Amino acid sequence: MRALLAFGAVWLGLISVPAAAQQPKPLFAASDPIHIVIQGPLSSLIHNRSNAVVQGTLTDPAGQRLPIAINVRSTTRRSVDVCDFPPFRVQFTSPPPPTSVFAGQKKLKLVTHCRNSPSFQQKVLLEYSAYRMLNVLSPRSFRVRLANIDYQGADGRPMMSRIGFFIEDLSDVAKRNGTKQTRAPAMIPVSDLSPPDAARYALFQQMIANHDWSMRAGPQGKDCCHNAELIGPLGTGTVVPIPYDFDFSGFVDAPYATPPEQLHIGSVRQRVYRGYCVHNADVLAAARQMRDDRPQLMAAITSTPGLEPDTASHAIAYLDGFFADIASDDAVNSTLLKRCVH
Repeated sequence: MRALLAFGAVWLGLISVPAAAQQPKPLFAASDPIHIVIQGPLSSLIHNRSNAVVQGTLTDPAGQRLPIAINVRSTTRRSVDVCDFPPFRVQFTSPPPPTSVFAGQKKLKLVTHCRNSPSFQQKVLLEYSAYRMLNVLSPRSFRVRLANIDYQGADGRPMMSRIGFFIEDLSDVAKRNGTKQTRAPAMIPVSDLSPPDAARYALFQQMIANHDWSMRAGPQGKDCCHNAELIGPLGTGTVVPIPYDFDFSGFVDAPYATPPEQLHIGSVRQRVYRGYCVHNADVLAAARQMRDDRPQLMAAITSTPGLEPDTASHAIAYLDGFFADIASDDAVNSTLLKRCVH
């Protein structure tokens, strides 16, 4: 079995040969919100959240009707006990024309509003701003695009209008960064990870107080990783872990979010550092970058369209505690690195 795993690692490394970096596709080349219409038998997906796929259309900002297939995705948010409206995966059943903002797209994750209360839109926008903060820190991150979405039934009758956002496909993230996506077995060694990227990953999760992740292992019985994707070749110490799904973070503070039992904390708002000790020198460098980029990080929040000033100010105040913890190298050493994972 060990030999098979070793062969698998080599094979995965071979398929991740570096390539020339590419520009982002139109959907993720800009940040202004788009207006779209999604039409189809959505009620059947809302009430029956199996793996069923329904056919529908997406009308893009230019008024072009694009044929799509829609299915429910995610684990927690697909539950009727958590979300009134599940998150979707949107697949274009024929290539969008070059005149569409969706040109070049095949399959996209769509983060939806989860709960029907208009106030829950603020949670969506906070999660969106978390992605945007990570974009400030590194291009090795998922780009996102806000959308004002009119949902319609198969007969064209309006259902609701809500904010959501699309998440860039992993293969496009890899192409932008001149590499390829990596499929890995259930667990990878720490030595496979790019130290600067792994350090930034852990420190970013600390900033937003997100505990729902693993950059090395997948959930039991599944491939790597938990709420993280990988780009770059295995076996070279250059694999980049890319986080996603921030709704369980203290920064977003969704009402359904709970911390992992093994952390023994009472709230997702409590921060627990989980970076690896071997990356401590890179964490110090990442902390310096975050201190330098603090104005841009805060601007990623305040510039989010539709985010109410009170919501933004409370979110920024919450991050103040993190920046106090990384105010200097000595602070990072005393508050975080002494708790690193061996």
